[in-house]
Amino acid sequence: MRKMRRRVAQGIQRRRQRDVLCDVMLSARECETWLTLDELAKLTHYPPASISAQLRHLRKPQFGGFVVEKQPRTAGKILRGEDFGTVWEYQLRRPVRGITARRQNRPQKTRPAARAMSC
Repeated sequence: MRKMRRRVAQGIQRRRQRDVLCDVMLSARECETWLTLDELAKLTHYPPASISAQLRHLRKPQFGGFVVEKQPRTAGKILRGEDFGTVWEYQLRRPVRGITARRQNRPQKTRPAARAMSC
């Protein structure tokens, strides 16, 4: 009998929710559009609570360190079903990477050398 080789299924790697949200928000930024959590949920098909969590993650340095701007939506722009309380809208901005000053060379603290033990 011959040996059958197992084929490793190489599926298409799914995009992470954070990446999808980042792309949508940056595209909206190019159009100078502010989006509410409800509008983002309709565009991405993710729940609003999850989108809110991903916006928090996008602020972290390891996920891009984006600036998430937030403002209350004005009364004239309120959509049907969102007419209670304050409705917040969001916009994502790329971080400004400035030049950081170099640390001056400081003398390193040295530990006392280990003494050789003599018998």
